[in-house]
Amino acid sequence: MLFESADQFRALDRKAVTVFGMAGVGKTRLGNLLRRSDWFHFSVDFRIGTRHMGEYIVDNFKRHAMKVPFLAELLRSDSIYISSNITFDNLDPLSTYLGTPGNPDKGGLPFTEYQRRQEQHRVAEIYSLLDVPYFIGRAKDLYDYNNFLCDTGGSLIEVLDPHNPEDPVVKALTEHTVLLYLKGSRQDADKLVERFKAQPKPMYYPPDFLVAKWEEFKSANGVTSDDDVDPDAFAVWGFEALLEDRMPRYQALADNFGYEVEASDLAAVQNESEFIELMCSAIDAKNA
Repeated sequence: MLFESADQFRALDRKAVTVFGMAGVGKTRLGNLLRRSDWFHFSVDFRIGTRHMGEYIVDNFKRHAMKVPFLAELLRSDSIYISSNITFDNLDPLSTYLGTPGNPDKGGLPFTEYQRRQEQHRVAEIYSLLDVPYFIGRAKDLYDYNNFLCDTGGSLIEVLDPHNPEDPVVKALTEHTVLLYLKGSRQDADKLVERFKAQPKPMYYPPDFLVAKWEEFKSANGVTSDDDVDPDAFAVWGFEALLEDRMPRYQALADNFGYEVEASDLAAVQNESEFIELMCSAIDAKNA
């Protein structure tokens, strides 16, 4: 969905925009802001953690609870109920389930189990993104929302080909929404790494990239056994490596199929009309 002029976008009776970029650039903030102005906010991470991975997450809670005799007996007799309280702003249940590989004494998962959960996430993310056209219709038919914002996770770029217009995810998003890249700066990336150290978010690695970085990390730290890897150290190191790897692919997606704005410009947006004008300026800039 590209436009010959910004006026074409401005004149749309119903607008649908997919925002993407690294974590922390303002995607969820924008969704929270636009919700106050007749926009339906569709969070891909929330959809993953509820519809497509919710059962995995809750079963993991139950698996840990079953290790406690008191709770195990209550679970067997259906005397207690365990659920996930995931929200747009709190993805901890999903993060906890995905985990980090490494030393089990430090909370790490066996590497093969981590790979299994990564594959579950890959499938769930694709399904969640393919749900977008359905939710655009649902937002209007059920709730009478005219406008729609798709708030994607940082790993969007891992489940599509940013150069292929026939890629199923690319096709679903570009046929029904306008793609907008929220472009972060080097300083934003550094802040994101620091924030990740304090509060890790759900992480998805491409399978080959994960294996390569896992072996590279072990070699660089003189570790031979998977169980000797510090999971927290690998999480931060792997996140930084993945962040660098994603940047040019985010840009390719914007260059080929969408528009871009600086995250710092988005941070100044305070209402719907300012967002529309920022979107229009991105369309004009690309056409120029």
